[in-house]
Amino acid sequence: MAKVRAIDGEYFEGTGYSYTLSLIQGKHKMPILYCLMEYQPVRFNEMRRYLGKVTDRTLSANLKELEADGLIVRCDYQEVPPRVEYSLTELGESLMVVLDQLCTWGEAHQKR
Repeated sequence: MAKVRAIDGEYFEGTGYSYTLSLIQGKHKMPILYCLMEYQPVRFNEMRRYLGKVTDRTLSANLKELEADGLIVRCDYQEVPPRVEYSLTELGESLMVVLDQLCTWGEAHQKR
């Protein structure tokens, strides 16, 4: 039987919900994942243009975190000029099902 969750969040840590949120929390991570879902592979400057107002430092940090969490992969081509592309991993692809459902729900309930 599942343990009842305390309202004050005492049991929230360690749940699947908490883990999922830890992977996608932040202002830019979900838009990055959405961009990769739609257009992968995506180069750094294309990603920056897609996201709009984001600094190189912030985008780079978010991409590194998503890579460390196993959601995206960075492919570095050894050529001149240097080319780096990002794409979703299998784990990242599996998360897209959830994010796609968020989009579907939002479209159905968005106040116009």
